[in-house]
Amino acid sequence: MCGRFTLRTPPQALASLFDLPEAPPVEPRYNIAPSQPVLAVRLHPQTGQREFTFLTWGLVPFWAKDVKIGYRMINARAETVAEKPAFRAAYKYRRCIVPADGFYEWQKRDGGKQPYFIRMKDDRPFGIAGLWERWESPDGSVVESCTLLTTEPNERLRPLHNRMPVILAPEDYEPWLDVQGASPLVLQALLKPYPASQMEAYPVSTTVNSPRQEGPACVEPLHPVGHS
Repeated sequence: MCGRFTLRTPPQALASLFDLPEAPPVEPRYNIAPSQPVLAVRLHPQTGQREFTFLTWGLVPFWAKDVKIGYRMINARAETVAEKPAFRAAYKYRRCIVPADGFYEWQKRDGGKQPYFIRMKDDRPFGIAGLWERWESPDGSVVESCTLLTTEPNERLRPLHNRMPVILAPEDYEPWLDVQGASPLVLQALLKPYPASQMEAYPVSTTVNSPRQEGPACVEPLHPVGHS
């Protein structure tokens, strides 16, 4: 699964990466957790133009009786997302991209779990494939939420966890967001492990275990990178 990630990249760099004219109003985040608002890129529901927006992490299907279902919907498996009732409508009509520049996984060890921080070797930002949904309560309040897609791990992550987020290459942003033109075969081809050669992972302090913890200490390596 993907249960925590970071977004430390300057806003203007995010605008450039996702080809948007205005920088999003974000501050550096080092420990983004489920149920929190996350920055996302999607096509505006009315205009069809690409936009930044904020979505609650944990997808609430439009047919859900209770918003709390979102706590169980932070990830969607790429292999089954097109068929699962909770995700199939969003997969077809409401795809998004969640900007990030790193994420955490916990490796099982004797006596506990060791958190690792995973990022690109050059620490550049990237986009995680996501789905979004609009849910309206009986009293008329609206919740817009999202889930992150996961796939099999690459060689770098396999020793740490059995899943990894679906990281899209920049040239894949347009087809992933194109809910009108992209075919099922094109979409499935995008949902693959990101090349291990471009990524690195290193152990970090268990400080990150608490979602209340924030700041650069969360991503500080326990040992010099390359000596873990």
